[in-house]
Amino acid sequence: MSNEEDAGIPLDELEAPSRKDVEGHETHGPQSAADLEAVFDVPVRISAVLGHSKMHVAELLKLASGTVLELDRKVGEAIDIYVNDRLVARGEVVLVEDKLGVTMTEIIKTDR
Repeated sequence: MSNEEDAGIPLDELEAPSRKDVEGHETHGPQSAADLEAVFDVPVRISAVLGHSKMHVAELLKLASGTVLELDRKVGEAIDIYVNDRLVARGEVVLVEDKLGVTMTEIIKTDR
């Protein structure tokens, strides 16, 4: 599937099927995790961009494991979080049980 095909309908515009609650009122959206089971296996690509750096290809080819690069962002500055190459949030890097993680601090709402 190409990126153009992926760009169909934004998730925020999808309408969940309506249901009747216990009192007979119409409701929208999933009622439990089981209602979302159809999307559990949909692959997504998540990227957390810590910053950018410009260099010549020759320099890039000389990089080794453990090389430290200077990025265009300062320590403590928000990082960008992308899902399928679309900016969805900003966050910060956190350390959880000796592993790096990302905490979302701001959700980006885009109009398509």
